[in-house]
Parts: sequence; C-alpha cells; structure tokens
Amino acid sequence: MAIEASFTATEGEFPLAEVFSKFPAARIELDRVVPTNDVLIPYFWLQEEGSSEIDLEGIDHPGIDDLRIVDDVDGAVFVRIDWDFEYESVLTAILETDVALVSAVGEEGKWTFEVRGTEQRDVSAFQSYCKRHGIPVELTQLHALSPLESGQEYDLTEAQREALTLAYARGFYDSPREVTQREVADELEISRQALASRLQRGTRRLIASTLVGPSD
Repeated sequence: MAIEASFTATEGEFPLAEVFSKFPAARIELDRVVPTNDVLIPYFWLQEEGSSEIDLEGIDHPGIDDLRIVDDVDGAVFVRIDWDFEYESVLTAILETDVALVSAVGEEGKWTFEVRGTEQRDVSAFQSYCKRHGIPVELTQLHALSPLESGQEYDLTEAQREALTLAYARGFYDSPREVTQREVADELEISRQALASRLQRGTRRLIASTLVGPSD
C-alpha cells in the first residue's frame, strides 16, 4: 500500500537556509518535475513579496556547489542548483532510500517535506536514515494514498487551478485559440504576466503528476 508522509524541519541547517538570511520573507518551493535520481531536484522557485530584485550573489553553504538564476517570471525567480551530497540533509535521505519527493516548501525557520513510499517501511527507512545521520525532522502526517478530489489534484494551488480551468473553458488551448492571455487575465483581474506564470507552473505540475515517472 502506497504511503504518503509529511515532515517538518525547524532545526538544523538545510542547504538553502542561507537564502533566508538574505531574504527573510522569501518562500522557496523545490521543483519536482525531474525524477529523484543522481540529479535530484536541480531547480527551485524563490519568491519574496515586496522584493523588486533577487540576487543570489554571496550565498554560500557546504551543501551547495552552485546557484544560478535561469529565469524570472512575475517576480519569482527560477533557480538551477547543484547540490553537494557529501553534506547530509533531507535530500540525501531521499536519495539513499526508496521514497519519492512529492513537495518541499521552505520559509524562514521551517521546511515542510512530503514524501511518498510504495510501502510504509519505505517511509520508516527514510525516517531512520534521518535519525542515524542527525537530520532533525518531525513526522506530522502519515496516511495511505487517497483518491484525487476535484480541485485538489496534482498538487495545484487554487490560483493555478482557477487559471488553467478558465483558460481551457474560454478556448485558450483550442487551435486556433479563441482568446488571448490578456483576455483571460482581464477576466481574472490579474496581469498577463501573472497569468502566464500560473499557467506555466500549473502545467509543469500537471506534467510532473501525470506523465513523468521514476523511469523517465
């Protein structure tokens, strides 16, 4: 039976903790489109409300080999990261055990990780690995894999679901298109750039949840 578990980490130093020393109000979301393998989670999104420019210069941590911004979308930056897995962290535990990362979101002082195992013993092995290697995590939720519920499937945010649904309903994905991004954005009362970001990130999550598997 497939099992999903949520863990929080409020102590210890995750490799991206240094980002919060420079951007304390930031929110980081690891991008999980790439399957868990030797290039584990090479991208993340970084956003800080009220910040007009995000510069990662000077951010240094033994768990990070390199950081570089590859795109800037509606105030959020898409960052490529090369991890140093000699530094023990939650990601090392994922790499060394049979769990898959479902989501990982960080804010100053707290990280929330959701992992999935084929069996409960996979999650137990992950938890044991963290304990043996001094990686402080706390189990907050454990449950069997449940059927998808409308509006909550595929790990979409409410804003992404709304944007994708409206764009589809108005014919944005038809060929030829029935509406433009600007028209959909106006109906949602957001900027065209904000709509483009929601469509892009929502589509990536749909692909990750439906088309990309561990063997891809």
